[in-house]
Amino acid sequence: MTDSTPTTSLGYSGINFGPLPPSAQVVTVHTESRTIPVPPHRYTPLRKHWMNMYTPLTQVLGLQVRVNTKRRAVELRTSRHTKEVGAIQKGADFVKAFVLGFAIEDAVALLRLDDLYLDSFEIKDVKTLQGDHLSRAIGRIAGQDGKTKFTIENATRTRIVLADTKIHILGSFQNIKVARDSVVALIMGSPPGKVYAKLRTIGARLRQR
Repeated sequence: MTDSTPTTSLGYSGINFGPLPPSAQVVTVHTESRTIPVPPHRYTPLRKHWMNMYTPLTQVLGLQVRVNTKRRAVELRTSRHTKEVGAIQKGADFVKAFVLGFAIEDAVALLRLDDLYLDSFEIKDVKTLQGDHLSRAIGRIAGQDGKTKFTIENATRTRIVLADTKIHILGSFQNIKVARDSVVALIMGSPPGKVYAKLRTIGARLRQR
């Protein structure tokens, strides 16, 4: 006796799906954006160096960028020309570094090198100081004519910005740690000579590596 139940084929060779509709062929590009506020004292430098910032942001990173004069902020957005996945974050870090007070030449290094970072902290995060004690701590960090700050920068291959009671450091992760430890020691009251001696030892190790 023959079973008359129809069999179902599991093969896909004979299936014809037909052409995709036009709506399914449209690729949706996801855009990301960042807004970096500009403090009043950095607005004039921003206008002065705008083309030096605009060119690498648009040509190197492929971002769309504009200054929102009402909000006093720089606005970044990805576009179809953006090739790198992390381009928007690189661009935001670059603008933020300039806004914090770093020179344009130092800030642009964030676009060229992948192992550079920004670190910020306040003196009160290390030790609560007020009045003359706070002023002396800032003076120890800067040094006479900026000598101490320059010494730390050169020994650790970093860049440091002193903005009132805030300290911003630009450099590699390891070098930032060394620079931060030196600044913290000065805040805690260590004399610059002792910090210099430690920096010479650390600087020799860094050069050997």
